[in-house]
Amino acid sequence: MAAAAGGAAGRPWRVIPRPVLETVLHNHALHPRVPQPLLLHGPRGVGKSTLLLNRLLPQWSDPPHYAAFVDFLHPAPTSPAHATAAPWSLLADSTPPTLPSLRLQLESALEELTRAAVLKGAVGSKDVLAALSRSHGLHTALSRLAGPAAGRGRGTSSVPVLWARAVLAATSSARGEDPTFRIGEGDAANCSMEETAYMQEAMAALRVAKELLRMQEGWRKEALREMNRTGRFSRPLVNSATDWPCLLLDVLSGAAEVDFFQPKLVLNNVDVLKRATCEDETMVPAAMYHDSFIWRVIALGANEQCLPVFMSTSDGYYSSQAFVDFGFPNIFISRETFGWTQQEAKLHMVSEFFSEKEL
Repeated sequence: MAAAAGGAAGRPWRVIPRPVLETVLHNHALHPRVPQPLLLHGPRGVGKSTLLLNRLLPQWSDPPHYAAFVDFLHPAPTSPAHATAAPWSLLADSTPPTLPSLRLQLESALEELTRAAVLKGAVGSKDVLAALSRSHGLHTALSRLAGPAAGRGRGTSSVPVLWARAVLAATSSARGEDPTFRIGEGDAANCSMEETAYMQEAMAALRVAKELLRMQEGWRKEALREMNRTGRFSRPLVNSATDWPCLLLDVLSGAAEVDFFQPKLVLNNVDVLKRATCEDETMVPAAMYHDSFIWRVIALGANEQCLPVFMSTSDGYYSSQAFVDFGFPNIFISRETFGWTQQEAKLHMVSEFFSEKEL
C-alpha cells in the first residue's frame, strides 16, 4: 500500500492504490446504517492505516459524509510529515497506553461527530432522551440534575418533565462546562433564532446526558472495586464504562440520513485497546472495556442498525478467535489484506530483506 520513496529514514511514503479493496470499503461506507461492523485485518505493514488515512478518509470527511478516526496506537496525524511516516516508526514506544487515555480518545472523537450532527440540525434534545430511555433508569439522577424544584415534586414529576428541567438548567448555567457541546461564534451565523435555539437545546441535552451517565458510573465505583477484587463479572457494571460512547453511537445512528448526514467511525489498531493498562481499581479492566464496546456495537447493528464502524487490526485474534468469543461465525464483515504484488514488493524493498524463495 505504501512504499518508501527512498532509503533514507523520514522520506515521504508513496501511496499505492488498491482499487478493489478501496471499492469494497467505500461501498460499505456509503450506507447510512449497517447491520454489522467491518473488520479490516492483515499483517502489520501491508498498508491498512495508509489505505484508511490517505485514500478513504478524505472522501469520508466530505459532507454529507463525516468520519471520526481513532488510532489507538498513536494519535491522529497532526502534520503531513506525521501522516507519511513509516508505519513501524509508530512502534518505537513499546509502553502500553493507559485505558483512561484511550477512552478519552474514543469519546472525544464521537463527541466531535455528535457536535457536527447537532450543527447540521440532525440531533435534538428529544433524540438524546429517547436513546437514554432505551437502556437507563433516569428518574433519580434527573431529580438531582433538575435542581431543587424537581426535589419538591419528585413524587409526581415524570421523566420528560425532569428532563426538560435539567436541560433548561444546563442551558441557563455554566454547569457541566464543555466546549465541545457549546455553539461557538460563527457556528450559527446563517441560522434563524429558532434553529439556533434548537441547537443550543440539543447541546445542553448532551451535556446533561454526559453528566447523568458519569453520575451513574460514579455510583457503581465501589461495586467495580469489589468486582475487580473478587475476579467476578457483571455485565451491567462493565457496560457502565461504555455507556457514554455507546449512547453517542445510538444517537448518531438514529440521525444518519442519505445525502444529509452520513457519519462513520474508524477504529485503527483496535487491538491496542484490549491490551491497555489501568491502575484504577474502580475502573473496568481494558479487556472488558474492549469487549463491552464491541459487543454493544454488534448489538446495536443487529437490533437497530448502526452507523458504519470500521475496525482495523494486525492481531490474529480477530481473524481466528474473536468470532468464537462473540458467539457467531459471521459476527463481523471480514476483509483481509495480505502482502504485496511483485511490483509492490520491489517498491517496499522487500527483496533486501527476504530471498526470492521466501517471497
